[in-house]
Amino acid sequence: ETEPLNSKKDVSGCSKGEDCKENGLLVRNPKSALRPVEDGNKVHTSQGDKGEAAQISNGYSGVQSSVPCNGEQQLMELEDRETWSKKIDFLLSVIGYAVDLGNVWRFPYICYQNGGGAFLIPYTIMAIFGGIPLFYMELALGQYHRNGCISIWRKICPIFKGIGFAICIIDLYVASYYNTIMAWAFYYLISSFTAELPWTSCTNPWNTGNCTNYFSKDNVSWSLHSISPAEEFYTRQVLQVHRSNGLDDLGGISWQLTLCLLLIFTIVYFSIWKGVKTSGKVVWVTATFPYIILFILLVRGATLPGAWRGVLYYLKPDWQKLLATEVWVDAAAQIFFSLGPGFGVLLAYASYNKFHNNCYQDALVTSTVNCLTSFVSGFVIFTVLGYMAEMRNEDVSEVAKDTGPSLLFITYAEAIANMPASTFFAIIFFLMLLTLGLDSTFAGLEGVITGVLDEFPHVWGKRRELFVLGLTIVCFLGSLATLTFGGAYVVKLFEEYATGPAVLTVVFLEAVAVSWFYGITQFCNDVKEMLGSAPGWYWRVCWVAISPLFLLFVTCSFLSNPPELRLFDYDYPYWTTVVGYCIGTSSIIFIPIYMVYRLVITPGTLKERILKSITPETATEIPFGDIRMNAV
Repeated sequence: ETEPLNSKKDVSGCSKGEDCKENGLLVRNPKSALRPVEDGNKVHTSQGDKGEAAQISNGYSGVQSSVPCNGEQQLMELEDRETWSKKIDFLLSVIGYAVDLGNVWRFPYICYQNGGGAFLIPYTIMAIFGGIPLFYMELALGQYHRNGCISIWRKICPIFKGIGFAICIIDLYVASYYNTIMAWAFYYLISSFTAELPWTSCTNPWNTGNCTNYFSKDNVSWSLHSISPAEEFYTRQVLQVHRSNGLDDLGGISWQLTLCLLLIFTIVYFSIWKGVKTSGKVVWVTATFPYIILFILLVRGATLPGAWRGVLYYLKPDWQKLLATEVWVDAAAQIFFSLGPGFGVLLAYASYNKFHNNCYQDALVTSTVNCLTSFVSGFVIFTVLGYMAEMRNEDVSEVAKDTGPSLLFITYAEAIANMPASTFFAIIFFLMLLTLGLDSTFAGLEGVITGVLDEFPHVWGKRRELFVLGLTIVCFLGSLATLTFGGAYVVKLFEEYATGPAVLTVVFLEAVAVSWFYGITQFCNDVKEMLGSAPGWYWRVCWVAISPLFLLFVTCSFLSNPPELRLFDYDYPYWTTVVGYCIGTSSIIFIPIYMVYRLVITPGTLKERILKSITPETATEIPFGDIRMNAV
């Protein structure tokens, strides 16, 4: 039962613009009419047809009005949740998160490995029916419910709250190795401030007798045992992997990389410690700078001799590849990890949007920009690989054997070193890698910060700076294993096992919880309240069936055929696969643990416990003017 505030029974005698008290509670005059809730005992969450008193999120960090009414009307003053200063801050933050180092090295490699131009067909199909719907779903969930990855489940399906804790653990694992790759880039950046780049010659203390500089003016023959100076700089000076015997003997910690990583975490801390108001300004640099550099490198690469050979190798279609299952698995995995649902970042960033922001348009724009960036990055990489093949008198396939970070830190670094104005191009290239990585780190940590602060506002609500400091220290200490002489082996292990299958499992359960437990009709009604129109049948079919099947397909393919890891000359022993799966399981184990915990603490019979655990428990609030009201 509802009554407008301007009725005789409600607050009267308050002059316009003034606050007054009713029943001992502060009532603020809104700009538009509010309707308080009358209920005999408690506030209920609306789950059915929504009229004027429709269900809206509680996205503000104030006190929730869940106190007993006993026939009396009560209002609580709610403190506004922080929002983005400008819409462009949000868009740049999401683009900066989605466009990361993987767009530069992973997509070009997977593209040419899986049929060149033909790979774009399964990639586009997987994006349309799998990646983009999941991306849109997370943005809509975050913007509507306005909570982080943990507390949001109280309003969707409480028994799945363990998903939020799993996401936070996964984000910590990512932070423990991802920033180390940036530390490598930072080391290269510092080393680039010289007239002659240190990875161009074989006369350095770290070089061996196999070092062969085929760019020298002397006639040099390239033998089976030849190693380029760029590879020796990367493996023997930056990583120092020759001082480690593998994962069972990592060796000591590199103090140079430790200092680089410490400086990176310092930059990260002062960029995110105050919230999205500050990080939203930093991404103006970290999200736009890479595009300027990519354009410069694309123009430079296109003018190099032999560039056409690289482009041809990159795009030449191999139609037979489309018949191979692994090509479709790679396409699905690439678009999924490129857009990045499942890390709590999209939920966190969207929760700071205004309620009626057009998140549908945002999802299409940012996901399209991300996919196009990956495609263009392929030209940036392969024009240079064509140049390398021309200089070596080899086929492009021989030059493009390096994968992952080695593609950037060995092959591309070597090509840059032998261009005119090599110092300039080296500096801007490694600056680009740093900025690509930084805004992705901002995003990953913000996913954890928002999740924890929203779940425990009474503990950390007023202590954000202190919590962020503690989080960055934990991430730095967790990275120490990756800073050892065998740290590159640890990075590879974490990248393949700690995040891949765990994130796929998390998003699969998230899609099932939203579409089947919360209800696709309910979710579409939520979107309609925000945007004015409900999602069409295409989005509904994707969310209910296609996207979960897409995730199940990729997960089962990964588990049935785990990757055989090899880095440099080191073959990972079998026990490392077991360790990798244990690390991945250590995060998603929180999901069944919380389910059991939830059923145990809920009173009633088993059927009643299950019903209560899958029913949203928190009343939502409707934004009217300056106040948010609980919906009935």
